[in-house]
Amino acid sequence: SYWPPQYTIMDGLTLEPLKVVSTRGMTVDTQEFHPEPRVAAIVASHEHPEFIVNVKETGQILLVNYEDINNLRTTTIGAARFLHDGGWDVTKRYFLTAANQSNKVAVVDSKEQKLTALIDVDKIPHPGRGANFVDPQYGPVWATSALGNEKITLIATDPEKHADHAWKVVRVLKGQGGGSLFVKTHPKSKHLYVDTTLNPDPKISQSVAVFDINDLEAGYKVLPIAEWANLGEGPKRVVQPEFNAGGDEVWFSVWNGKDQRSAIVVVDDKTLKL
Repeated sequence: SYWPPQYTIMDGLTLEPLKVVSTRGMTVDTQEFHPEPRVAAIVASHEHPEFIVNVKETGQILLVNYEDINNLRTTTIGAARFLHDGGWDVTKRYFLTAANQSNKVAVVDSKEQKLTALIDVDKIPHPGRGANFVDPQYGPVWATSALGNEKITLIATDPEKHADHAWKVVRVLKGQGGGSLFVKTHPKSKHLYVDTTLNPDPKISQSVAVFDINDLEAGYKVLPIAEWANLGEGPKRVVQPEFNAGGDEVWFSVWNGKDQRSAIVVVDDKTLKL
């Protein structure tokens, strides 16, 4: 939780709290005590009976083994401060997570239970879960956009078949602008969608950029999502593209004020039309 500074292990069926653990502790860089470090992303390991817990202000990533919570075993990985959200690479072995105010992406090997890499990414990366696809030149990559600029950064994620590029920034795309919160693609799609929800320019915050992942250097198309929603007045910020299960539709939220109409807009992924 953000407050109190703690994580809670619960019964999966009843949600009964079984164990509460404080996250107060030392920062990874200056080794100073932090009294209120918030918990950001929590994901379940596919390799071990563990939860992977991001502790935001201390920059510690906790691998919490839940096999025996009365004798709790935790592996503490020092990464970088201001950890936030993240997601898996395509193999679900490596967890890539943004330390956004540190301008870094940390890579955790959940199988070996250690930090694999700490990658410089600017400015204020905000991936959500990130987006996995195969770059025509560099192989499997994971993408993140950013709050602080227009960059969409692609990190190579295949240490076996593309070892020379693994855990390096291999390509930086130029999007519409800063203020992005989420990027999204799908195994059945050839498109990469990038929102710009918090951009101060309404034309940018009310639309999304779409890249062809087979021709990334061609630039992007702009979809006027808020215009299609036809809501009338309001900020109409477009946020968080999500695919349906079939991978042929993309759903967008259009956020408006609490006294105004909001909407969900569904786009055909093949034609990029409403």
